[in-house]
Amino acid sequence: MSEKAVRPELCSVRGSARLAVVGLGLAGGAWAVRAVWHVRLAVAGEPASGPPDQGEGRHRPLNALEDSYHLVSTAGSILTLLCAALFIGWLGRMRDNARALSGEPPRYAGIWVYVSWFVPVANLWIPRGIVADIHHKSAPDRKLPVVVNVWWALWLVGMVTGVGLMYDGDTDDVIARAYHGVTTLLVADLAVVGAAVAGILMVRALTDVQLVHIGTQLRTPGGDPLKETVRAFDRD
Repeated sequence: MSEKAVRPELCSVRGSARLAVVGLGLAGGAWAVRAVWHVRLAVAGEPASGPPDQGEGRHRPLNALEDSYHLVSTAGSILTLLCAALFIGWLGRMRDNARALSGEPPRYAGIWVYVSWFVPVANLWIPRGIVADIHHKSAPDRKLPVVVNVWWALWLVGMVTGVGLMYDGDTDDVIARAYHGVTTLLVADLAVVGAAVAGILMVRALTDVQLVHIGTQLRTPGGDPLKETVRAFDRD
C-alpha cells in the first residue's frame, strides 16, 4: 500500500488503548468487590424474614448488608458501562487502522462493533471474530495471541452463567441467590474478573503488534520514516 493511501487513514491508538486498559481494570475491580459482597451475604445467611422479594409485589425492608450490596451493584454496573464504551472506542480505532494497513474491508460491517455484544447467538462469536480480524489484517504474518481466546472463553463463562454480565434479574433476586446458591455467582464473578485481566493483556498485545506494523508501513521507499506522522504516534 502506498504511503498516500495509508497516512490519511491511520489514527493513533495508544491513548484509546490506555483508556481501555483503565476501563477494564475498573470493571474487573468492581466485579471483585461484588464477589466479596456475595460471600458476605452467603456467610451472613438469609434473615428469618425471608428474601427481600417476598412475592406478589411485596418487598421487606433491606438490612444494612443488603443495602450496601445495592450500592456495590450499582457502582459495578456504571463502571462496566464505562469500560464497554472505552473498549469499543479502542476497538473501532484498531479496526480502522487494520483496514488502512491491509487495504481490505473488515470481515464484519461497522454496526457489529456495537451491537454484536447484545444480539443473541451472534454474541457468542462475532465480537471475538472482530478482534481476530483486526489482528489478521494488522499483522497477517503473526498468529493470533493465545490471550484472545482466554479472554473470550472467560467472557462467555461470565455471560452465559445466568448470573453474570447478561443477567436480567433485579438486585434483590441476586441477593436471594447469594443466600441459597453463592457458588454460581462466584463462578460468574471470577470469570468476569479473569476476562478483565485477560482483556488488559489482549489490548496491550494487539496494540503493540499493530503499532509495529504501522511503523513498518510508515516508511518511504528509501527507508526513512515519515517524520511528522511517526512523531504524532510517538506523542500519543
